Amino acid sequence: MTQQGLKATGTPDIAAERAGGQTSVEAPAELELVGVSKEFHSRSGSVVALKDVNLTIRRREFVALVGRSGCGKTTMLRILAGLTHATRGNVLAGGRPLWRDGGRDPETVGRLGIVFQDAHLFPWYSVEENIALPLKLRGVGKAERLARAHELCALVGLSGFERSYPRELSGGMRQRAAIARALSYRPGVLLMDEPFGALDALTREKMNLELQSLALASESTVVLVTHSIREAVFLADRVVLLSPRPGRIRSITEVDFPRPRPLEVEAEPRFQEIVRTLRRQLDEET
Repeated sequence: MTQQGLKATGTPDIAAERAGGQTSVEAPAELELVGVSKEFHSRSGSVVALKDVNLTIRRREFVALVGRSGCGKTTMLRILAGLTHATRGNVLAGGRPLWRDGGRDPETVGRLGIVFQDAHLFPWYSVEENIALPLKLRGVGKAERLARAHELCALVGLSGFERSYPRELSGGMRQRAAIARALSYRPGVLLMDEPFGALDALTREKMNLELQSLALASESTVVLVTHSIREAVFLADRVVLLSPRPGRIRSITEVDFPRPRPLEVEAEPRFQEIVRTLRRQLDEET
């Protein structure tokens, strides 16, 4: 179940896995970290957040990043998103460098959608206006962008709330709107940093089921940062465990339960075994 080392190779066709099928053909690489290190400098000194990270994420794969606070999970996600430049190493998206000529490659970055722990919705915009905003910034006409917003509201379970304002929504509904906004321009990759961390346990379970369905429906590649090992195992095709600072890949664990996964899968002995193994590895890192 668990692969030790720095690079994941031999990943099966994730699209077929999600549908419960089997194939020996690899899906093409969607994201790649090649020898990535990140060092932060301040007046008090330098901190190495990541060191020599190598990881290949396949198209339509769902990868979860776990590890203790300060291990570099969010830093890695921000590097994948092009929000932070790696100190050393290369980042590729769809085989193209994320950074070119000292700046971000617009075409490559345009393939990425990002969801943070806070929904960051504009309070003076309705749900449909928030979701359609990235399209408005891209010059898409009003009728087309609002039609897309309504389509996404239906996909994430917000039909009937298109003209509501963020203050009128629950926390889970605001996160659904944030996810819909990230999907508005049909990115190939959805990057998520603890998107359900502020939700209560029951809402979080429901959002996990909905995220799983959404990933299947949108056929997106998903990279999720989470502190919950159980959540990571429930959602992911592979769980990447990072060691404490400087962050390195401690292990990569394949999770081969067929999709869609019901909550009852968490009661299966094999599921619990994977969770126990990851927790033991996490404890060993302390």
